[in-house]
Amino acid sequence: MADKPLLGGLHGARAALQAHAGDVESMLYLESRQDARLEALLALAAQQGVACEAVRRDTLDKLAERAGLHAHQGVMLRLRRDVGGPRKNGLSAHLAGLDGPALVLVLDEVQDPHNLGACLRSAEAAGVDAVVTPRDNSVGLTATVRKVAAGAVETVPWFQVTNLVRSLQAMKSAGLWIHGAAGEGAATLYDTELSGSVALVMGAEGRGLRRLTRTQCDSLFRIPMRGSVESLNVSVATGVALFEARRQRSDHRR
Repeated sequence: MADKPLLGGLHGARAALQAHAGDVESMLYLESRQDARLEALLALAAQQGVACEAVRRDTLDKLAERAGLHAHQGVMLRLRRDVGGPRKNGLSAHLAGLDGPALVLVLDEVQDPHNLGACLRSAEAAGVDAVVTPRDNSVGLTATVRKVAAGAVETVPWFQVTNLVRSLQAMKSAGLWIHGAAGEGAATLYDTELSGSVALVMGAEGRGLRRLTRTQCDSLFRIPMRGSVESLNVSVATGVALFEARRQRSDHRR
């Protein structure tokens, strides 16, 4: 039992119970917590046939520490195996099976787990069809990523690729336009056509897009800045770009 994977947080627990209930062994919750959100989660667990146990805070704190979490929100799941997370292959087949224009988020060597988790959360909220990250020099699935993603790890299609340049080339061959975020971009985000099949490529913290990644982009866009700061955090910029794409797609269907 000590080696069982753990998942903490209300959002992540709900997503796991909804999408992977068969992989959830049990749910532990804080005995002193009584509120509507927990009651709803307990009802979902009962509906899915998952055993629940009320425990003391120190028990949850120790489990959260073991999982690498700073907070558990009063809920921890014991899993039979890891659920969700990045897929090692199948990106081309996944894109080929989509109905309608594809919206893909590509993260070029994002290394901070909080940023990755926030990007995954925005991707899920914007209805992104796939998130693509390189396998090397990027943060992978961690407890912090799961927590910050608030359930997106369990639901959004996330692909970890060996060679990002080849993956971008394959996307272009499949009909996607590749648009990279860069401060020196010739066009603004709002002047970039995003209603068709597109991949938005966001660079790493600090250095932005790598040179080889830039060469695969059909265009570079910038987010107009009105204040004194020169750039946005990658997770904030990702949210802005994805929801501009979503706005254009909604307008296009009217």
